[in-house]
Amino acid sequence: MFTGIVTDIGEIEALTPTAQGQLHRLRIGCSYDQATIADGASIASNGICMTVVGSGTAGGRTWYEVDAGAETLALTTAKHWGVGTRLNLERALKIGDELGGHIVTGHVDGIATVVAREDLPEMARFTLETTRELARFIAPKGSVTLDGTSLTVNTVEGTRFSVLIIPHTLSATILGGWRVDSEVNIEVDLMARYAARLSEMK
Repeated sequence: MFTGIVTDIGEIEALTPTAQGQLHRLRIGCSYDQATIADGASIASNGICMTVVGSGTAGGRTWYEVDAGAETLALTTAKHWGVGTRLNLERALKIGDELGGHIVTGHVDGIATVVAREDLPEMARFTLETTRELARFIAPKGSVTLDGTSLTVNTVEGTRFSVLIIPHTLSATILGGWRVDSEVNIEVDLMARYAARLSEMK
């Protein structure tokens, strides 16, 4: 479980396809203390919950390895990742941690595409488009997770919605690098999903 509050920006240092392209082993460099990363730990990478299979240090920097399976490669932006790709990282939530964003599972629902970027003084407004199936879970003033970042939805029109990114988020995440046609991982709000399901059961 996560909160959508990015705590580090990692970088893919190595990518090794295995199992006939159905599995990718990723080595990700980060600034976390290697002593705190146990095998089996969960770290969200651009919103995708991934399991650590090994870790170490090199050149004064921590690295850890994860496997991206066939479903992850098919349904998320991981299919486009390569050496040098920068990733929003978040460690799994611990009991007693501050819930600064909203409840995030790390189970990405699909991909949203940036269709417009408006640069404002120190901020940026992005308009994104997603599928009709996912858009029904997105509401103005509601929460959405994009590339692992908890954001508040500003406006919704059909399958398009907008978010306003504040200066801190632009500098502390990879969102400042989004451009028109950028594809991003989207996870809809868990509460919205359950509310829709309860409505369907009536």
